Amino acid sequence: MFAHNKRLQYTVRVNEANPGLANLLLEQFGGPQGELAAACRYFTQAIAEEDPGRKDMLFDISTEELSHLEVIGTLVAMLNKGAKGVLAEATEAEADIYRRLNGAGNDSHVTQVLYGGGPALINSGGQLWNAGYIDSIGDPAADLRSNIAAEARAKIVYERLINATDDPGVKEALGFLMTREIAHQRSFEKALYSMEPNFPPGKLPGDARFADVYFNMSQGEGDMRGPWNSDENFTYISDREEQGGIDGDGSAQVMLSEEENLAVQALAMRTASDPDSNPTTGAELGSALPMKGDKPVK
Repeated sequence: MFAHNKRLQYTVRVNEANPGLANLLLEQFGGPQGELAAACRYFTQAIAEEDPGRKDMLFDISTEELSHLEVIGTLVAMLNKGAKGVLAEATEAEADIYRRLNGAGNDSHVTQVLYGGGPALINSGGQLWNAGYIDSIGDPAADLRSNIAAEARAKIVYERLINATDDPGVKEALGFLMTREIAHQRSFEKALYSMEPNFPPGKLPGDARFADVYFNMSQGEGDMRGPWNSDENFTYISDREEQGGIDGDGSAQVMLSEEENLAVQALAMRTASDPDSNPTTGAELGSALPMKGDKPVK
C-alpha cells in the first residue's frame, strides 16, 4: 500500500524557464537509466525476494526512486512552465512561439505540443518508455550486480545533465539525485557481499577446465596484459589452434534416427549445387558486357 506525501524529497528551485533543458531531463524520467525504470526494477525484485533483509531494502529503494521520479518530473514541469503558458494562450506571435520551441539548442517541441509541457514517459529523444528497460533475472547475485551497474549508469547521466545547466537550483536538485545513486550502489554492494558465496551467480558451478581460461582472440597492435588476463589469474591462450575445438575436434554432430538420416540425405541430393556448372544469370544478361552466344565476354 502506498501513501503519497505532498512534500518533495528535495526542494526544487528553478531560476528561469528552460524548455530545452526540460527536454534533456526527460532522460531520467522516461529513459532506460531513469527513475521509473529503477523503481520498477527494484519493486518487482522486492516482491519476489525470499530474504527478508533484501526484500525490505528493495522496497525502500524502489519507493525512494518514485520520489526521485517526482523530483525530476517537477523539474521538467517547472522548466516548461513559461513556454507552456505562451503556447496554450498564444500570447506571442506564431513565429516567436515557433522559435521558443525550436530555438538554438532547444528541442522541446515534442513535449510542448504533444504533452503540454508536462513530464512524459519518454526519453530526451522522444522514445516511449518500455518494460524492456527492466532486466531482472530473479537471482539475487545477478540482480544485485545489475542494480549496481544501473545506479552507476544513472549517476553518469546525472553528471552529464549537471554539466549542461548553469541554473544553481537545478544543479542542486540534480546533485542530490546523483548522490543518492551513490548511496544505493553502496547498499546493493553491501547486500551482495553479505551473501557467501555470491559468485558465480546461480547454483551450478562452472566447468573447471574452462573457468580460469582467457582466450586472446583479438590479436595485433594494442594487445595488453593485466589482472583481467594475467598468468596469475588465468591460463592465457593465444595459439589459434588451441582456441578452437578445446574439448575435441570442434565438429558439430547430431544423432538422427535412420528415417531422419535418409530424409536429410534426400534433401541434400535434391538441393545440391553443381560446382562445374556456370549458368548465365539475369544480371549478366542485363549487363553491358559483350555476348558470345549466350555467354558474356569479359
